[in-house]
Amino acid sequence: MEYHVDGDLVAREDATVSVEDRGFRYGDAAFETCRAYGGEVFAWSDHRDRLAATCETLGMAEAVPADLTERVAETLAANDLADAYVRVSVTRGVQSGKLTPKPATDPTVVVVVKPLPRGGLAGERVWDDPATVQTVTTRRVPSNAVPADAKTHNYLNGIMARLELRRATTEDHQPDEALVRDQAGRVQEGTTSNLFFVSDGVLKTPERGELLPGITREHVLDIARGESFPVETGEYDLDDVREADEAFLTNSTWELRPVESVDGIAIGTGPITTLCQRLYDERVDVRCY
Repeated sequence: MEYHVDGDLVAREDATVSVEDRGFRYGDAAFETCRAYGGEVFAWSDHRDRLAATCETLGMAEAVPADLTERVAETLAANDLADAYVRVSVTRGVQSGKLTPKPATDPTVVVVVKPLPRGGLAGERVWDDPATVQTVTTRRVPSNAVPADAKTHNYLNGIMARLELRRATTEDHQPDEALVRDQAGRVQEGTTSNLFFVSDGVLKTPERGELLPGITREHVLDIARGESFPVETGEYDLDDVREADEAFLTNSTWELRPVESVDGIAIGTGPITTLCQRLYDERVDVRCY
């Protein structure tokens, strides 16, 4: 495998960053996780725009290189990958060990890829089974403390939630994803996913606020709004989700993953989940294959 590090393709074992890099020291960095299908990165302009927006939030708007699209394409080509996981990271770069960043940046830009199966209607899922979801006590960091729409390297909030899952794991209960709430107890998202659920024929998802507005989430909303069933964004509590008729999680790698249970309460897939999966697969086929 070869990765792209600061403008050059290097062997995976040689792909390193400095211990003085602010992305390592402080999580002072932005990233995007994307998925390539047939050599095309799905929704690339959306991912690039969100990466740029995060860098602007971090006060380093100039850090995203103009040739980032070419770097991603070069990395896929160097590894002979058409269907792949793609992660792009942009850090503020190497600076002295002071918390306050310098005004000027010399960013570190890294592109990492790894193979995934073919997607679309003729493809296969990257997950084996529907997700088992467990509510955690770890709460979402308020957006007035850390902006919810900034996708940064600092994932400590999600790590704490996943550590709760580890402690909750038994031979008979092995949760795949944590369900995180805000400070008021309203359901927000998973640690690496957005949540959708269906009640009485209505597709629902938590509204933007304290959650990261996922790009797959936005595509699912766009697809669903073109269908005959109603779509709603709002504020929901745990009982709303536990009593749902269907539920699924979304992210770029999983695409749409049905939820088998929440806190041991069976939910499962259903006609709306299945339809949204098919329509998403069709969109991938049309845009990428």
